[in-house]
Amino acid sequence: MKSSSSSILSFVLLLSFHFRATSADVHGTDSHITSGDARLQDFLECLSLHSENSSSISKVIYTKNNSSYSSVLQFPIQNFRFLTPNTPKPQVIVTPLHVSHVQATIKCSQKHDLEIRIRSGGHDFEGLSYVSPVRFVIVDLINLSSINVDSEEKTAWIQSGATLGQLYYRIAEKSKTLAFPAGSCPTVGIGGYFSGGGYGFMLRKFGLAADNIVDAQIIDVKGRLLDRKSMGEDLFWDIRGGGGGNFGVVVAWKLKLVTVPSTVTTFIVVRTLEQNATKIIHKWQYVASKLHEDLFIDVVLLRIGNSSIKGNTTMAAVFQSLFLGGIDRLLPLMQESFPELGLAKEDCTERSWIESALYNAGFQNGESLDALLSRNSSTKGFFKAKSDYVKEPIPENDFQGIYDRFYEKEGRSGSMGLIPYGGKMSEIAESAVPLPHRAGNLFKILYLVTWEEDGESQRHIDWIRRFYSYMTPYVSKKPREAYVNYRDLDIGSNNKGHTSFKQASIWGKKYFKNNFNRLVHVKTMVDPGNFFRHEQSIPPFSSVWKKKDD
Repeated sequence: MKSSSSSILSFVLLLSFHFRATSADVHGTDSHITSGDARLQDFLECLSLHSENSSSISKVIYTKNNSSYSSVLQFPIQNFRFLTPNTPKPQVIVTPLHVSHVQATIKCSQKHDLEIRIRSGGHDFEGLSYVSPVRFVIVDLINLSSINVDSEEKTAWIQSGATLGQLYYRIAEKSKTLAFPAGSCPTVGIGGYFSGGGYGFMLRKFGLAADNIVDAQIIDVKGRLLDRKSMGEDLFWDIRGGGGGNFGVVVAWKLKLVTVPSTVTTFIVVRTLEQNATKIIHKWQYVASKLHEDLFIDVVLLRIGNSSIKGNTTMAAVFQSLFLGGIDRLLPLMQESFPELGLAKEDCTERSWIESALYNAGFQNGESLDALLSRNSSTKGFFKAKSDYVKEPIPENDFQGIYDRFYEKEGRSGSMGLIPYGGKMSEIAESAVPLPHRAGNLFKILYLVTWEEDGESQRHIDWIRRFYSYMTPYVSKKPREAYVNYRDLDIGSNNKGHTSFKQASIWGKKYFKNNFNRLVHVKTMVDPGNFFRHEQSIPPFSSVWKKKDD
């Protein structure tokens, strides 16, 4: 399951996109499983044979002959780069209602030589959960979305097809002082988000989402349904940040909920170059990771103004914050630690935690909390993203070179998000879960560029690649680290539907550092035939892969 999210992604996209798109509803479908492809027909018959309830599985199978196929395929897709006519399409889409449907799909895909792509939300940046260059089936977990919150135990069981917004809403139904430390984009699917570690506005207080997972249920390559005890601690470690689509289909997760104050404070403050944005950003680099762990302040750099009028644009820094407490406690902290921002009481708003989740998701016009339950996203469009980690502050004078990239034509729709670390993140060992980026990081960078038409894709992708190259001196080295939930196929990948061990080592060290070796070891034990794979999946270390590398 691959899905991407961040504490600032939805906000960045809302700032960057200048268009909206609508999608058809996926419900109320009637599957008609016929095909002229004999291999496909055999696969469909296999699904019916191996499902515990053949009549129920027939209702959740979609082939290209089905009138609902296109809407089921397209509905969750966030990145229009993978909605073009030339994008490879699945032979079949299965939207399981029961675990047995997943088990049957795994068994029959192996038998009939079809690759599986696993989708929980459709947010993955490179479309790996619903695109493959070889014959494939999508297992879309949208119907496996139940959430059970135990407010006394302070835990929740959630199925992988549920979204972050749905999780937050269900927690708030049971308690106003319980929460979960995850991202701000409410339509992100749980399965991919947790598989890639997951971070959000409370990472400096509680760590990653993966740090707060205490059990899970996975269907392995043999079709077995395993929990933490039966899968073993090695596999349980792998799935909490080792990337989606690697080890099996995780169908449910048990979360440890966290306690938050009844009142939290949010603010969004914009500073332009004319308002000393550069000096403020420069100071932010030194203090953001050292602030009280209750205080999270990220920054988005982007170009604003009317680009049609020469000289009428400038750079802006957008400071967005969540503070786990009230205004009266926040203001003295800011005055002591970060007075350069000039935060005033009128910039701040006290809310409940669930109201802050709605606000930070971009719902800032009095929308009902019910908006968190919707799977419709306002941030769909063409985009490309990359990531970096920064360990030393960028010199103040060097920001001008960064601004120059934004003043290029394609930079008009670009942005650069700076996500602070420190706090709890510096206390957790790199090996606690596969995602290793902990102590020593001042902040993470999310580079993003958006555009409106498929014909504009290459020049915008070229722009962000140039920008990424320009940033080389300022970011982590040996390896130049990257965030696995911001998948980037520019890093050591091919387009053949699989990855060799040598290629995997390139991006594997960037995403996982030394944890990559442990991921490979466990992959070799649980899926030696490499059935669960994609362009950036964890490969088994076997003689098969050695021969491919020779």
